[in-house]
Amino acid sequence: MKEFVVIHDFLVSEAVVGDWDGQEELVAENLNEIYHTLYDYAEEDIEPEVLNQLLALVWENWIGQDALAEIESSDISDWCQNLLANRDQYLTE
Repeated sequence: MKEFVVIHDFLVSEAVVGDWDGQEELVAENLNEIYHTLYDYAEEDIEPEVLNQLLALVWENWIGQDALAEIESSDISDWCQNLLANRDQYLTE
């Protein structure tokens, strides 16, 4: 059911990430990689509301983190897997 979630509604451009001392493009790319990875890892039958909430957590958790400019793909993968595995801790009713 994840096909009902439009990933492009979450993707960001460098214009919306704020000031990152010239690293806005990299930060936007990293955020978009997190969005795509989380979407890809989510099971096919995930409830759309659940996936939307999880995708919304990406911005909430990452936009203020200095590590966003330096994060590696392996760390993104680990974070997304952890979020999906522990989703009950993060989701609101």
